[in-house]
Amino acid sequence: MAQRYGGEHSPGMSPSTANPKAGRLAHAKPQRGRARSMWLGVAALPLLFTAFGGGPVELASHLAAFALIALAAWLTREGLEAQDAYEARSISRRPAIPRKLFGAVLTGLGVAVATFDGGLINAALYGVIAGGLHLTAFGLDPMKNKVAEGVDDFQNQRVAKAVDEAEKHLKNMAELATETRDRVLIARIEAFQTTAREMFRTVENDPRDLRGARRYLGVYLQGARDATRQYVDLTRRRDNPEAKAKYMALLDDLEANFTAKTEKLLANNQDALSIEIDVLSDRLQREGIRAHKSASPTDMTPDILAEPAADPLEDKT
Repeated sequence: MAQRYGGEHSPGMSPSTANPKAGRLAHAKPQRGRARSMWLGVAALPLLFTAFGGGPVELASHLAAFALIALAAWLTREGLEAQDAYEARSISRRPAIPRKLFGAVLTGLGVAVATFDGGLINAALYGVIAGGLHLTAFGLDPMKNKVAEGVDDFQNQRVAKAVDEAEKHLKNMAELATETRDRVLIARIEAFQTTAREMFRTVENDPRDLRGARRYLGVYLQGARDATRQYVDLTRRRDNPEAKAKYMALLDDLEANFTAKTEKLLANNQDALSIEIDVLSDRLQREGIRAHKSASPTDMTPDILAEPAADPLEDKT
């Protein structure tokens, strides 16, 4: 199926789909090291050209070295993607597989195999240097879980697991949309992903919100993924404008509901903060510490911290 291109003023494109709305994820940094990981695989290409014409041993060693370095480049890129996902979230489990570390080891092995004809010691030194340079260029994988302060491990694990499952549903939706090569649909789903991830970050910042958002992270996103699969299966046979209109309307409703729920969660958090401030203020007043009336609830300075009053019994001279 041909891929349709278009901009904001093209037929079927609206401002919301041509330019997905920017939220707190709009400041996300581009994937670091992407170009360097690609060049890592490109740098191994000469091994393919030098593998032939030198005998079976040289052929096998150069092909093995190329395979090791190419695998290292792929693992490194996967590790960078996992690190970006880890750093974008407030609560996250560390990657189960340290891909960048394995990439460094394979890079060292690949270089050692490629230079083995110069002697074992030289090959080992080249391999160690290559592995060290890989770690210098790409760093190590995240080695510990991200947790919210003041929240027990059980709650952190529940939130991390729920967001992981929700991210899988969003990823499946994006993959299905890519199969259609419909830029309008792809852009629309990207906009919905931004809205959904706003809720993810809200829940991660306050794990107490998970109870109210669980249906959105589970049932609703799973239903959206299933609807996307059915729509894509239907349009594989032929274009169906009516089905597309219904699917787009479904995404509009979902996005509106996710936005409203996220705002409600944020409002509840604000109310909880106000209650905590009021309780603290009352407690300070009972202890004889009066807050300045001119100060805002969030910028409260007790009188006890002000300059001490003059002692009336002090001898005045």
